[in-house]
Amino acid sequence: MSAPYRKPALFAGHEFSAFQGGDDPAEVSAIAHDTARALLSRVQEGASADVVQRVVTFADENGIDTLAELWSRSSAHSLPGALWRMYLIRDLIRAQAPQMSVLFSEGLEQLSTADVVVAGAPTPAGPDEMVTLADTILHGAFTGDFSGALDRAAAFCRIVSAGCTATANLSDLTHPERAGTLTQQAARLTQTAHELAVCARLWRDHALD
Repeated sequence: MSAPYRKPALFAGHEFSAFQGGDDPAEVSAIAHDTARALLSRVQEGASADVVQRVVTFADENGIDTLAELWSRSSAHSLPGALWRMYLIRDLIRAQAPQMSVLFSEGLEQLSTADVVVAGAPTPAGPDEMVTLADTILHGAFTGDFSGALDRAAAFCRIVSAGCTATANLSDLTHPERAGTLTQQAARLTQTAHELAVCARLWRDHALD
């Protein structure tokens, strides 16, 4: 017999209804926006270090699917959409830290843009450093300048995308399937970087909701 599903501790009872399969798009959207605003404001208004850490690691205990139910259908250019992408990036890095390390390092070799500085990763950036970077970026969203954290996440995506493209080009003749997968991943990361950059601009203009 499976254990009963436990309500995510970061959300109030009325907010939890979105996790229970709500079918009304307007209601789901409203709950997504309400929870995103509430979570960000609660933490930014002086939460303890323990609470911040619990927010950052929320998906580790509750699963990324829990957040997907709440935020993944939100517009890419919205607060819940931005938070969803930041949590998703962290989950990707933690799940594939060795591969992300290789692709990130390759991307650093390819780029001479400000992204290298904005992303803020140490050199060399091994798997452990990648995991730390993932936590640091999301941590900054709740304790620092939110637009800066979005820009940092976008820079990370552009660097890894460059690494994917370079590695795909090298693999094209010998491993065409892998090259195709990397090319698709590069395109997704480029799109995510663009979406995060738009969100950062909207936040600075007080227009991200």
